[in-house]
Amino acid sequence: MTEQTPAHILVVDDDARLRDLLQRYLVNNGYLVSVAGDAEEAKDRLRSLAFDLVVLDVMLPGQDGVAFTGELRRDSDLPILLLTARGEPEHRISGLEAGADDYLSKPFEPRELLLRIGTILRRAQASRSDDDTVRFGPFAFNRATGELKRDDQVVHLTSGEIALLQVLAARPGKAVSRAELSEQGRVAGSDRAVDVQMARLRRKIEDDPRQPRYLLTARGSGYVLRPGS
Repeated sequence: MTEQTPAHILVVDDDARLRDLLQRYLVNNGYLVSVAGDAEEAKDRLRSLAFDLVVLDVMLPGQDGVAFTGELRRDSDLPILLLTARGEPEHRISGLEAGADDYLSKPFEPRELLLRIGTILRRAQASRSDDDTVRFGPFAFNRATGELKRDDQVVHLTSGEIALLQVLAARPGKAVSRAELSEQGRVAGSDRAVDVQMARLRRKIEDDPRQPRYLLTARGSGYVLRPGS
């Protein structure tokens, strides 16, 4: 999910009327929505499509929502919002213990569903952003977005510089060869082209590019990003 692409939600409920209502309501509020009537159909959807969140009814035919939550959680951190019948606290508790992110009791106000979904998605996005951030000295580089910050100030990077830093930040503390940087960082030309790009990147990061602290040369190998302070 990005700012340009709406979140894709999978609604799993055996009540066809409710599925249709939820799909139309969520689509009208800016989401992409797919639906499934039971756990097996949901698994088929999950195998073929990428989702940002599952809205999952507890009372499903066959495998129930709590068991399905536990199965999903063993292999994925995909956010899950459980729909439970009011007055069944054991389902809510067991659902949370199985790994659900939140629950909503039926019947519910559609607006509350939107608020719960928005909260879960923001939390998941913040968590992914933290996981994708590599820190070195006063810098924080988000590998997913390509944004580099020094303290709270954004450092402007070209697309080529971002690509190189993404390759290095994927393996902080480990040497990456010029050949790998050229291929994965999409640097056309010889090893010299990688050196030129690296020199430009150092000028934006290092206080003294001739004596770098973070973008180090791995003698005879390539370059390494030194993480930490």
